[in-house]
Amino acid sequence: MSTTAPAIPATGFDAERTRADFPILTEALPSGQRLVYLDNAATTQKPNSVIEASDAYYRHANANVHRAIHTLAQRATQQYEGARDKMAAFINASSRDEIVYTRGTTDGINLVAQCFVRPNLRAGDEILVTELEHHSNIVPWQMIAEATGAQIVVVPIGDDGSVRIDDFVSRLSERTVIASFAHISNALGTVLPIADMIAAAHAKNVPVLIDGAQAIAHCQVDVQALDVDFYCMSSHKLFGPTGFGVLYGKREHLEAMPPYQGGGDMIDTVSFAGTTYNDIPYKFEAGTPNIAGAAAFGAAIDYAEHLDLNAVFEHEHALVMTATEAMQAIDGLRIIGTAPGKAGIISFVMDGIHAHDIGTLLDESGIAIRTGHHCAMPVMERFQVPATARASFAAYNTQADVDALIAGLQSVQRIFGKAPSLPA
Repeated sequence: MSTTAPAIPATGFDAERTRADFPILTEALPSGQRLVYLDNAATTQKPNSVIEASDAYYRHANANVHRAIHTLAQRATQQYEGARDKMAAFINASSRDEIVYTRGTTDGINLVAQCFVRPNLRAGDEILVTELEHHSNIVPWQMIAEATGAQIVVVPIGDDGSVRIDDFVSRLSERTVIASFAHISNALGTVLPIADMIAAAHAKNVPVLIDGAQAIAHCQVDVQALDVDFYCMSSHKLFGPTGFGVLYGKREHLEAMPPYQGGGDMIDTVSFAGTTYNDIPYKFEAGTPNIAGAAAFGAAIDYAEHLDLNAVFEHEHALVMTATEAMQAIDGLRIIGTAPGKAGIISFVMDGIHAHDIGTLLDESGIAIRTGHHCAMPVMERFQVPATARASFAAYNTQADVDALIAGLQSVQRIFGKAPSLPA
């Protein structure tokens, strides 16, 4: 059996050139193997420009924002607010005031759950999600539902991991208070028909939150064209630092929402008689923020802008297709989630071999994948598997990475006695 995957169709995207921007991809591993990083759905690696922006902030601009007039404070504030301007332009928000800084996608979903939905949630109300959601888009809704007597309604997924618009529409009702679903599934790579789903929800006056963690570095997002109410994302999925993210919210929603936390910078006036709150987005940004994270995030947006994310998606899809073809030729390997138009994620199982063993053996060959339930236990239950192995691609992955993955999986087969040894 050949250890080389079919050639990836030419897309016009230069992944080799992109690789040169990411210093960790030349990391020397203890095994002596070349690093093949295929865990991008968990976190993306960082280009030199992002690493340098974080370093430069601490070397040349370390100060608090919004609170002083000295030179360092002005530099820090400029970088902090400059990233907000960049993000507003990146997703085509109508105003920079609609960009709220958070600690990531999870934080953004919790903010909306607690500040937008919970204040008016009543027993019998319904929160609509899909069966393929990440735990971060399930548990916050369960928490407020349990506290109020509301119900979680789940849109099922098909055997290929897709979400049918008819199934979604049939579960919208006069009791639905919000629909919240992923743009792209982190466990399966399914790209949801979010434009149609948003339109269907709005036809019934139901607001929509999109978990955009897996989409933001892989396709162009236009929040105005989508007419989405809320869109959450994490910096570390977009080549930026961990612990930083963005919640986009329509102005009318954010202005009507109470603040999430109390403290410095989210206030207008404070006295023991009462407090008035700052304007949006600042009323949701209490305390000293992750200023270095914002500076590095701004650099990450600049980097993503120059990549052309439509070309990136085409390149990653080509990687998935050629990897899928080669993996389907491996006896006993089954891909979980085969929806058409998938993003750069492949989840799979191998007969008689636990996912953790697959991941451990691939790591010995320098191949980094993710194994487990991927914070999507309902997906594992739907497909009746305890865990999957997951290979996920980014702009810097290449044909050589796919070849290494296929060779590694064939080696796993041989080690477990599931395939004949290669001829001498």
